[in-house]
Amino acid sequence: MKPEKFREIVRKKLEKKVPEENLALIPSGFQRIGKIAILNLPEELHKHKRMIGNAVLKNFSYVKTVCMRTGSITGELREPRVKIIAGEKTTVTTHRENKCVYKIDVARLMFSKGNLLERGRLPNIVRKGETVVDMFAGIGYFSIPIAKLAKPARVFAIDKNPVAMEYMKENIRLNKVGDRMVPVFGDCMVVRFGDIGDRIIMGFLPKTYEFLPAAFEALKPEGGVIHYHDTFAKEELWEKPIQILETSGFKHGYVLERVTYKNIVKEYAPNIFHVVLDAEFRKRR
Repeated sequence: MKPEKFREIVRKKLEKKVPEENLALIPSGFQRIGKIAILNLPEELHKHKRMIGNAVLKNFSYVKTVCMRTGSITGELREPRVKIIAGEKTTVTTHRENKCVYKIDVARLMFSKGNLLERGRLPNIVRKGETVVDMFAGIGYFSIPIAKLAKPARVFAIDKNPVAMEYMKENIRLNKVGDRMVPVFGDCMVVRFGDIGDRIIMGFLPKTYEFLPAAFEALKPEGGVIHYHDTFAKEELWEKPIQILETSGFKHGYVLERVTYKNIVKEYAPNIFHVVLDAEFRKRR
């Protein structure tokens, strides 16, 4: 959806009803998850939220429910804060992406649009027969496409959020990957499989470095790949994340052989960026 189209639709609804300076605050678009649209509305437009929501319903036929964010994602379980402003009175939807299906309650669980590239990229680099450990699996954001589109031996998907685990199990069923994907309810700092992972996914923010000891415990003795997500200031890229990986790896008996991929996923806060690095480790001799 082009920003100009969305802004034009909302502007036509609001002009002559709000001050001209407030029209400039109309967002460039919305996040679509399944049949739900989620808006970021500035406070100046809150009293017009129902009108804006109805404009979305009228002009975007694939949207059945319109929500607005009422605050930032909060808590250790990364719970969103949204409320319905128009349309059907449900926050549960089915989202389709990259030949995968995700059932989710957007009022109880987050779904990051910034990770779209990562969800599409990982299945293309997982090798046949690998064992993958997803330390913060949520509803299966990364694990589902890997299990469905790659040919891993097993994907162990860990999460300690009971709501996420409920939806993950449903998504395993919907995508028919129960023979390859194992849901594991628990804290990844406590859950122990032994050193089984060819590939470890660390899709958590911020301070992901605190969980590196658990990642190295799960990595195979001969080494493997850690997909490391974290947040850094622009001036820290890429020296600081690489230094963190080198230091932690050395402490746990591994050598960082090379970084095969690095990317800025999105701006997390002013001058703070969500980044991802694919770090290849081998056992230290």
